[in-house]
Amino acid sequence: METCFINSPLGITKIEGDENGIAIISVLSEGDPRAKLELAKQVSEEIPENLKEAVDQLCDYFDGKRTDFTLKLNPKGTDFQQIVWKELSNIPFGKTMSYLDLAKKLGDPKVIRAAASANGKNPLWIVVPCHRVIGTDGSLTGYAGGLWRKKWLLEHENPTNQQSLF
Repeated sequence: METCFINSPLGITKIEGDENGIAIISVLSEGDPRAKLELAKQVSEEIPENLKEAVDQLCDYFDGKRTDFTLKLNPKGTDFQQIVWKELSNIPFGKTMSYLDLAKKLGDPKVIRAAASANGKNPLWIVVPCHRVIGTDGSLTGYAGGLWRKKWLLEHENPTNQQSLF
């Protein structure tokens, strides 16, 4: 497994993968003691060949030039988690879905907690858009990277255009 670190508007981003695809994309939190060691590492000067496309696509996303990802993915998870992550990938750019709606898409509203748990274990930050799942009442709930990041991502994907007064 190869690893690189890049700067993003939301913090240092860690990307891991190999010839089988990208397995992990995560943002490192300054408050996480385990992440402090990672943050001490410098941003990668050289990007492994297997990770270059992921770096390019993430940079394009943050620059506002990309609304979807076309990466070969290889996340590790249970069969149920894989199904949830696949469903998350169907949420269009700039749109949101409630946890209840996600459970209904999975075929059973009773799996809402299991779906929320799988959503929280998503190993592919941004690429599998778990940030697009919100509370039924429209509230920003449950985001491992911090609600401020979730808010930033949703605003990035759906910016409010200032109307002209004249």
